Order: sequence, then C-alpha cells, then structure tokens
Amino acid sequence: MTRVLVTDDDGLMRAGLIELLTADPTIEIVGEASTGREAVDRARRLSPDVVLMDVRMPDLDGIGATRELTRTAPEVKVLVLTTFEQDDYIFGALRAGASGFLLKRARPEDLIAAVHVVGAGESLLSPSVTRRVIDRMAQQPTPELADQAKLDTLTPRERETLELIARGLSNREIAAVLVVEESTIRTHVKRVLMKLGLRDRVQAVIFAYETGINRSR
Repeated sequence: MTRVLVTDDDGLMRAGLIELLTADPTIEIVGEASTGREAVDRARRLSPDVVLMDVRMPDLDGIGATRELTRTAPEVKVLVLTTFEQDDYIFGALRAGASGFLLKRARPEDLIAAVHVVGAGESLLSPSVTRRVIDRMAQQPTPELADQAKLDTLTPRERETLELIARGLSNREIAAVLVVEESTIRTHVKRVLMKLGLRDRVQAVIFAYETGINRSR
C-alpha cells in the first residue's frame, strides 16, 4: 500500500483527489490538510509515503511546507500539484526537496501512476512538463545548487549521464544513446547523485542547468 496525505486549500479539490486515488486499491488515504502548516504537522504524525502538495495555500505555502518536511521528515516524499502556467513557484518547490510535480489537469491515471512512482522513492519527471521546465531553467539559471568543483568528481561517462538526464531522458533512453545496459545507467545515476550530493533526478536537472553543463558541448 502507498499511504497518501492530500493537501489543498480547496475543499472540492481535496474531495476530488481523495475520491480519485481511493479508486486504486493499493493507495490508502491517511489524512488531508488545507494549509501547509497542517500538512507538515499531519505528515509528522501520520508518516505517509507521499504528500500531495498544493503550492498556493494560506498559513504556510507548499514551498515552505516541502522545505520543512524535507528537513525534518526526509522519508516523506512530496509530489507537488501545480497549474504551472500561472505558478512560477514550481522551481522553488523542487529546490525545496519535492520529488516531482504534476499538472492539476493531468489525467487520473497519470496522477495515480505519479503517486506510485514517488512513493517508491523515485522522482517524477513527466516528459510533457519536464521539457517546459528545462526550457525555462535554461533561460533563467540560478546558483542555488550549483557547485562547479563537484563536477570534477565525475568520470567522463558520469558527466555524459548527467547531461542526458538534463535533457529529460529516462534511464532506458540514456542506455540507448550510450549503447550500454540499462542497469549500467542506473549505477551511473546513483553515483552522480551521491557525488554531487543531490536528492534525486529532479535536483540533477536543476544542477546541470545551474552549472551550465548542458551547454558544455
């Protein structure tokens, strides 16, 4: 079972999300919250696998709540729900430690799949949204995660892997580009994250664009 806490300040949205997710017998709704502060408090008490997190909320917004959960309850994964076009806070949420994000207008099956992906400890880089994130990040790089010195710790193949992650490629796609087994790429990805001190692939994408590694060739 994947245990989920649903957070949104819109009561109808919360009810709809809960109804949608409970249609999957392998998802258990352990609670709900209408503010970021409630989400943090209830996540600490209920220990869900995943917190569905709205961004714009009273009291404490989704970015602040995600940052606090990442610091105090790192085992709890956060999946941010956003309208994206109107929500310029998405990058702040990812830097705060969110494991992924999804558009609120996503198909029900995509939301259910996203919950399982994040609950399994993976990050969610939905291709349809990731491309837009990459485009915007390439135009507006910021130095928060950037550390050029860390790049020197990567082997040439690990650096190539990071560049391909930054382009939004999956492990299978990276393996095809580099003509190696997918299991080899999984190892490379783990080493890249460990050496750079990054939480997941989402932060790897941010790091790549903030250091300019994607434009190094």
